[in-house]
Amino acid sequence: MTTRPPFVDAHLHMWDRGRLRYPWLDEADKAPIADSYLPADYVREAAAWNVVGAVHVEAGAHPGDAAGETRWLDELAADTGLPTAMVAYVALDDPEVEAKLAFHAGHARVRGIRHMVNWHPTDPGRAAHPYDLTRDDAWRRGYALLARHGLSFDYHGFPPQLTGMAEVAALHPDTPVIVDHLALPIVADGLEAWRDGITRLAAMPHVSIKLSGASFVGAPFADIVREMIDRFGTRRVMVASNFPTDRLFATMDETLGAYEALLADFSEDERRDLWGRNANTLYRLGLTL
Repeated sequence: MTTRPPFVDAHLHMWDRGRLRYPWLDEADKAPIADSYLPADYVREAAAWNVVGAVHVEAGAHPGDAAGETRWLDELAADTGLPTAMVAYVALDDPEVEAKLAFHAGHARVRGIRHMVNWHPTDPGRAAHPYDLTRDDAWRRGYALLARHGLSFDYHGFPPQLTGMAEVAALHPDTPVIVDHLALPIVADGLEAWRDGITRLAAMPHVSIKLSGASFVGAPFADIVREMIDRFGTRRVMVASNFPTDRLFATMDETLGAYEALLADFSEDERRDLWGRNANTLYRLGLTL
C-alpha cells in the first residue's frame, strides 16, 4: 500500500459538554455526536490517516462561551498537542467586535475567525440570520478589522451569499479567506449560484477552499470536487474531516477514504499539498512537511 501523505486536518471540532454550552448539540438528531469529543477521541478515529496537525474551527458554542472556548482549547493544546491551531468565533457585527478580535488574536494558536453567516433567500429553515450579513454595513466594518489583528476569515454560508462574500474579499486582499465545505454546493438547489460564486472567489489569490462537508452536497460529488480543484488549483484546496460532525453521515475512514479515491490520480507532490502542506501554509502552522 502506498504510504499516505502527512495529513493536516484543516477542519475539526472538539467539545467538552461539562465545561462549555453547545445548544445545537441538544437537538434530537445530534444525539450520535452529542457526547464530549476530545483529542483522544479524534486520534482514535483518525489513527489510519497519518495526522500531523489539525485546525480546530469554532464548534458552535454558546456565544457567551466563545472566549472560554479559546481558553479551553489553548489549555488542551498545551496538554495534548491538539489542536495545532484554531479558528475562533466572533460575531463581526457585534458592537464590541474590536475588543473581541483583540482577545482571540492575543492567543498564539488563533489564526482566524469564523462567523457563520448562513442565510437563504427562499428557505427560512436554513437561515441563522434574518438577512445576508455579507451585505450588512456593520458586519463589513467588523470584517475590515481582521487584517489589523492578523486574522483570516473562514466563510460558511450558502451559495446565494457567495457574491456578497466575493465583494467583501475583493475589498480586503490582506485578509485570507478560507471557504468551508466546498461552499455548500447543494445539488438539489441547482449549481448556478455556487458556480458563479466560486468562480469569483477563485480569481482572488488570497482565497482558498476546503474539501470537506461532503454530506451537504449529494451527487455528483466527484464532478464538484474536480471542478473546484480545476478552479482553485492544487495549492489552494485543503482536505478536512469536519469531524465529529460528519460522523452523522459516515465514519472517518469512509469520509477520508472517499477523498483519497477522488485524489488518487493526482501526483504525489500534489497530494502532499492537498492533504497537508496547503493547510500548513494557509493556516500558518509552521510544520515541516
